[in-house]
Amino acid sequence: MAWTIEVLQALRRQEDGQDLLEYALLVSLIALIAAGAVAAAGVQVDAIFQQIAAAL
Repeated sequence: MAWTIEVLQALRRQEDGQDLLEYALLVSLIALIAAGAVAAAGVQVDAIFQQIAAAL
């Protein structure tokens, strides 16, 4: 019986690691989206600066 209680407590303790993993995956997904947005905006900003340089 004591062994069963220890196993259940060990499983309960592992939930904290699962929460940490979920937060890490969420942060990495947000970072990937932000990097993609910055890269896309960078191309547009570069095009604007090229137009300005050509006009000068």
